[in-house]
Amino acid sequence: MTHRFLAFITLVAAALTLSGCGYNDFQRLDEQSKAAWSEVLNQYQRRADLVPNIVATVKAEANFEQETLTRVIEARAKATSITVTPETLNNPEAFNKFQQAQGELSGALSRLMAVSERYPTLQANQGFRDLRVTLEGTENRITVARNRYIQTVQDYNVLARSFPSNLTAMAFSYEPKPSFTVANEAQIAVPPTVDFSAPQPKQ
Repeated sequence: MTHRFLAFITLVAAALTLSGCGYNDFQRLDEQSKAAWSEVLNQYQRRADLVPNIVATVKAEANFEQETLTRVIEARAKATSITVTPETLNNPEAFNKFQQAQGELSGALSRLMAVSERYPTLQANQGFRDLRVTLEGTENRITVARNRYIQTVQDYNVLARSFPSNLTAMAFSYEPKPSFTVANEAQIAVPPTVDFSAPQPKQ
């Protein structure tokens, strides 16, 4: 009986120690970051699914700038060719490669929409206008999902670097997670410009 009691006390003490050093918080934040990342992927996939319809609609426009259209097609192919696994969250190199590919697709789509302003018949096309609105909404959702992921990763990384929870991180090999970075940090909170109610300046 005494042996069982001591074993019980040892287990309780170990549980309290792990809890006090952030073990449970690591589990919670890790799950939150995975859920937030899944939503980022869902929105990126939603955008990728829009591209074929956008391309098909634009192709119907006579003499549309082919270089711009080709860049969109190639950027989508590159973005969707990258295999994303749960390990991507813990691999800064793979994460940055994925991020760069998505950024290239964002830029190519923005360029295509800007060029489309030069084609009045395309702007009058109801199908194209609907796709443009859907794309704008998707870009907004991407921004929201990215921001949520950034926040969960920030919380996780602060825990991994703070004392005494950093001891738990070292003991269980909880490495800091990579996050989104942009040249202009202010862009994180600002959706890409895809509202083309006013003519865009030529580039």
